[in-house]
Amino acid sequence: MLALAAVYVIWGSTYFGIKVAIGSLPPLGMLALRFGVAGALMYGVLRARGVPAPTPRQWGWSAVVGLLLLGGGTGLVTLAERDASSSVAAMLIAVSPLFSGLFGRLWGERTGAREWLGIAVGLAGIVLLNLGELRATPLAALLLVLAPLCWTFGSQWSRHLPLPDGLMGSAAEMLTGGAALAVLSVVTREHWHAPTPASLWALAYLIVAGSLVAYSAYMYLVAHARPAVATSYAYVNPLVAVLLGVGLGGEHLGALGVVALLVILLGVLLVIWPSRPTLEAT
Repeated sequence: MLALAAVYVIWGSTYFGIKVAIGSLPPLGMLALRFGVAGALMYGVLRARGVPAPTPRQWGWSAVVGLLLLGGGTGLVTLAERDASSSVAAMLIAVSPLFSGLFGRLWGERTGAREWLGIAVGLAGIVLLNLGELRATPLAALLLVLAPLCWTFGSQWSRHLPLPDGLMGSAAEMLTGGAALAVLSVVTREHWHAPTPASLWALAYLIVAGSLVAYSAYMYLVAHARPAVATSYAYVNPLVAVLLGVGLGGEHLGALGVVALLVILLGVLLVIWPSRPTLEAT
């Protein structure tokens, strides 16, 4: 329950935090700092407590998962927020459980008629969202659709990979993912300027709350809870993000935006709602 509370509330607030942080910090470089610092702190504490270091094989798979989740997932969201509001970003990420239903088939999980209906309803909600006041540029909208694809694929794949146990797995993924983001920042020639105090405070919040606490809580859920429960944050985060975006960020949510949010949440609920157990003859 504590892990769920962390990913529900804290991650809902990180969309607004990202928007503030990239106000004066380059997106990829900011994320490299966020995950690199958080990963180094967690790794150092765990090693001091006697937790074994990951094996070379575990480092390799942690890099793959870190690249998918932190580079492809969080990285694409951060790039998209240059041209999209934090509310739009959170609502589009709400389709994560829909993609989980699709990727589950790769590992033998059956996708029923209701799940397919939910996927269709969720995609319809995305269309409505881009017709309302909270529009994003075409590129930002594309990035916000690709982000949950990377995130959910990496999350489901991680359940079948030889990753370090517990928090060491989170530390290894943040270190390797942060390193990959730093390389991308250099390759894309991001420009650094003197950051504002607001961006620095937002970055500190993202490091401590968004990474050390919430990301570790999420990886705990991925390892110990059903996929539907682990991804259920996706239909709570938008509510938190919209409230913060409208209340603190000056964003406007019109009637069509409210309808789009409700349609997306309906699609997600259709996917995650528990199936009725079937009776088998004995």
